[in-house]
Amino acid sequence: MAPAVEDHHPPDDRRRRFEEIYEANRVQILGYALRRTADAQDAADVLAETFLTAWRRLDDVPRDGRARLWLYGVARRVLANHHRGERRRSALAADLGLRLRTEAAEPDRNLADVGPAFRSLSEADRELLTLVGWEGLDHGEIATVLGCSRNAVRIRLHRARRRFARALERANASPAGRPLPTAARIPNGEHP
Repeated sequence: MAPAVEDHHPPDDRRRRFEEIYEANRVQILGYALRRTADAQDAADVLAETFLTAWRRLDDVPRDGRARLWLYGVARRVLANHHRGERRRSALAADLGLRLRTEAAEPDRNLADVGPAFRSLSEADRELLTLVGWEGLDHGEIATVLGCSRNAVRIRLHRARRRFARALERANASPAGRPLPTAARIPNGEHP
């Protein structure tokens, strides 16, 4: 039986090296992120993602004085991903706002009731409905995200939609017998 192949860096050495890199560079990388994001929480997320990458790729981090430059490169890519996500979210919100303004043809319908009705749902129902409506995921994709079966997603989504419809009726956003405007309908979760 062949002896087990040993890692060339014992776990304690890896941890110690990572901690040294973190302590030596945390303030500079955080400052870099703070100057390039809208708020401190976004900067903290960039910092965390940068050092998570450093931990995962610790053997790629230069051992000479270039570790900070390597971390700046990682932070730059993390920021680029962050800004792309922000642009997608902003474009989606603008598109939804435009649709709500142009497609809500009935002036007596109060779409302002949709937000409070949605917020009255449980966190699980809101998450499920936003995975369908905002993220555009189908039942299989949602099942992967939530760690359950497609059938469980189908059942939970059906129930969440019913609860949302009842909340809308309570808020007078959808008077009995009258459908919601197209822009406020919840899609069925399947891609065309």
